Amino acid sequence: MAFFPHSHGTLEVICGSMFSGKSEELIRRLRLARIAHQRVQVFKPALDTRYAEEELVSHSNFRIAACKVQNAGEILVRIHELTEVVGIDEVQFFDPGVVDVCNRLANMGKRVIVAGLDQDFRGRPFEPMPQLLAIGEYVTKLLAVCSVCGAPANRSQRMRGGDEVIELGATDRYEARCRRHFEPEEERQLQLLAERNHALRPPAG
Repeated sequence: MAFFPHSHGTLEVICGSMFSGKSEELIRRLRLARIAHQRVQVFKPALDTRYAEEELVSHSNFRIAACKVQNAGEILVRIHELTEVVGIDEVQFFDPGVVDVCNRLANMGKRVIVAGLDQDFRGRPFEPMPQLLAIGEYVTKLLAVCSVCGAPANRSQRMRGGDEVIELGATDRYEARCRRHFEPEEERQLQLLAERNHALRPPAG
């Protein structure tokens, strides 16, 4: 990704399924910005404590210092006037106000880079990512590898847990799946029910 004149605000959106390298790509771009002697600030949602409290950490253990915030509005409060590049990870965990925050930061001339899931565990658009995709100047969609067949995967299969849209986890709860092997939650529950009923059925004869 090219480096832009400081006066040109832009929004870059990195999206994809679980295990597609979104955070790793975000960290890579932020590191390059620092090598270019640009002032960088990084933010993450406070609820994401899977790997570290004060760092943005990818599944492959790439790391960069980050500030955790409770909501999107807090990002504006914490932004320094001289900051040139703003990174936001797990953007799908923020409230809808993050769309306006990203717009305002870009309008202030800052390069804003966000990363997050574009689909939830049901295979549906994960708000507010669709709105960010619509207003971003640059969009990168990354693919993972299907855990079943090895094909390119763009869906996140929840293997265990509840039915809440936001449920933290990594390989302990999720797998990357291709279109063919992705099982929407409704179909998966029906299949589990059928298997349970079959197991409880008394043997014939």
